Amino acid sequence: MSAVRMGLNGDEKPHVLAVDDSVLDRKIIERLLTNSSCKVTTAEDAHGALELLGLADGQQNFSNTVSDVNMIITDYCMPGMTGYELLKKIKESPTAKEIPVVVVSSENIQTRIEKCLEEGAEEFLLKPLRQSDVKRLRCHLTKDGNPTDEGMLCVGR
Repeated sequence: MSAVRMGLNGDEKPHVLAVDDSVLDRKIIERLLTNSSCKVTTAEDAHGALELLGLADGQQNFSNTVSDVNMIITDYCMPGMTGYELLKKIKESPTAKEIPVVVVSSENIQTRIEKCLEEGAEEFLLKPLRQSDVKRLRCHLTKDGNPTDEGMLCVGR
């Protein structure tokens, strides 16, 4: 069992993994996503996210993994492993590389933004996140490989 991205069926809620070392920021992201009819799982750091995705080094116990993640939102600046390093690990994984990853940060550093987008991030958003940011991300949540809202274009890059 590993981090396989599932398509959305009918009225199934999109499942988002939110990764942030700040409890307050995790709660804000969770509230915004819940208000947008998403199921949310949270992790306090990149290592916890990798464990939930079944991608941790040497991981053999998959009982607490989540296999239906449709998107990952991660903070850039976290202790131990940055959001950029988490993004790279996800994009290197054959089982998780198709999951859209959105990186968020309170720092507007252009080289950091470009680096994340070049590595495969769908979006790079500045904190604090707002409901309009979350609505914009819905186009990245796919249903059988197609955007959930037909004809909807992602704005951003």
